[in-house]
Amino acid sequence: MFDYLAVLISVILGLALTHLLFGVSRLIQLRHGVRLYWVQLLWTFNVILYVLALWWGMFWWKHLQVWTVQEFFFLTFYTIIVFLLASILFPHECREGLDCEVHFFRNKNWFFGIQIAASLLDIPETLFKSYDGLRGVPREYYVFITALILIDAVGLRSSSRKIHAVLPILWLVLIIGYETATSIHRIVAA
Repeated sequence: MFDYLAVLISVILGLALTHLLFGVSRLIQLRHGVRLYWVQLLWTFNVILYVLALWWGMFWWKHLQVWTVQEFFFLTFYTIIVFLLASILFPHECREGLDCEVHFFRNKNWFFGIQIAASLLDIPETLFKSYDGLRGVPREYYVFITALILIDAVGLRSSSRKIHAVLPILWLVLIIGYETATSIHRIVAA
């Protein structure tokens, strides 16, 4: 069953990556006719990391022997939410005259709202993997997911350019720190 689901997950997450990479490619091509915004570009990098980490993390489900329709729909819905997160960062039609800062702030509530939804969906996904005996929940996870949700909540509530300049940096440090800490934990435990 996982192979069947993995194809769907791969298509949805692949579309998320495609949208982000196409957006960056269009910005490069139109670099003289668009106003870049480094915060949006850093969020783009962060979401690419997030999509890749999620794609990697979905592999744990390979070991589940008995599947329910609820698990199938839940995991599919989770990846759809991540696709929507990626789709918010760039308009589907990047054209000359695009002001990336204006685009980002016009869509920031959707971006951070969807990012909160993705983080909230990550909690049961992580706990289900543990419940099904596929992977234990790292101790660091609870601090990590709480901090992610706090960063997203601040992004949702704030319109300050200074705060928004700090948030993607904090998010990047947090995800790199979490991935490093949990990797070291697995190496030490082995």
